Amino acid sequence: MSYFTLRSRLARSTAVAATLVTLAAGVAACSSGSGAATTEDGRTVLRYQGSAGQVTYPELAESLGYYESVALDWVGDTTSGPQDIQSAATGQTEFGGAFNGAVIKLAAADSPITSVISYYGSDEQSFNGYYVLEDSPIRTARDLIGKKVGMNTLGAHHEFLVREWLARQGLTPAEIGQVELIVVPPVNTEQALREGQIDVGTLGSVFRETAVARGGIRPLFTDESLFGAFSYGTYVFRDDFIAENRDAVADFVQGTARAIRWAQTTPRAEVIARYKEIIADRGRNESTDLVEFYKSPGVAGPGGTITEQEIRTWLDWLARNGELPEGTFTPADIYTNEFNPYANGTYEPTSGPNGEPVEEAK
Repeated sequence: MSYFTLRSRLARSTAVAATLVTLAAGVAACSSGSGAATTEDGRTVLRYQGSAGQVTYPELAESLGYYESVALDWVGDTTSGPQDIQSAATGQTEFGGAFNGAVIKLAAADSPITSVISYYGSDEQSFNGYYVLEDSPIRTARDLIGKKVGMNTLGAHHEFLVREWLARQGLTPAEIGQVELIVVPPVNTEQALREGQIDVGTLGSVFRETAVARGGIRPLFTDESLFGAFSYGTYVFRDDFIAENRDAVADFVQGTARAIRWAQTTPRAEVIARYKEIIADRGRNESTDLVEFYKSPGVAGPGGTITEQEIRTWLDWLARNGELPEGTFTPADIYTNEFNPYANGTYEPTSGPNGEPVEEAK
């Protein structure tokens, strides 16, 4: 999973504000038919949640100048994908991102949302590992029966991946139910593991890098070992917002897609330098030290193009585990690549939101 995803979190992560802050200066009182605010120069304002000390792809897109008709309005930070997309579904924000299994579960709860672009995943450099102590007797999935696995939130990426690995290793649903999944803040996971409060700790990004460097732990498995290079999470919008603000959504997707592609094709040092610049310029009193732990984008498809398999995998998983009646959704009910300029299968964008040629940032 990428450094700037919402799954492997930072030591400086903050709680989501109890009350979302007011729109930034320059936002005018006028709004579109859906209630979306606009700036004085007519851009549609998209409220969103970020992550402390991290740079999201939309923030990168804004920095690179890839948006033409939308403006971002940061309203706080979150470390929970399910919470982030719930905020979008309830109108507290315009878009949010989460693990695709969580997106499907929210859609199944009668929330009319649609995934429009992938934004995090795993590859050989960016991944989450499920670690045990070096001298732990835990070697196999069966050894986890009756043991505790710590993760940042339940009902999202880590819960699904742990259960998937246990199932692949031959455990029955009843046996899987005996593995205790508990919430541990990412900043405390390594300590909880070393002190024996949990038996397995989920570690990614900076937390994995620093914990491994200190020694004394080993991976039981990783998400990359299960699916290889694979995108796990998507940004979603409410369906009514898409219907009433198609140009804004199209601009958001094309700009974010181009930012993802920029990260996929730009040397690591240059990406890190840009992230440090963004963090310093946005004035949130954040450290840029942890940006050095960025390894790779961790998004499988060019420009965040969503594949059917990245959705079908979790539809099938939920049906197999009795959490969603089989046939409730098809992948096409959950996502669209309609607005992504890379969806034609090429590795270069074909046009901007209104069909005009685009030029990449240098």
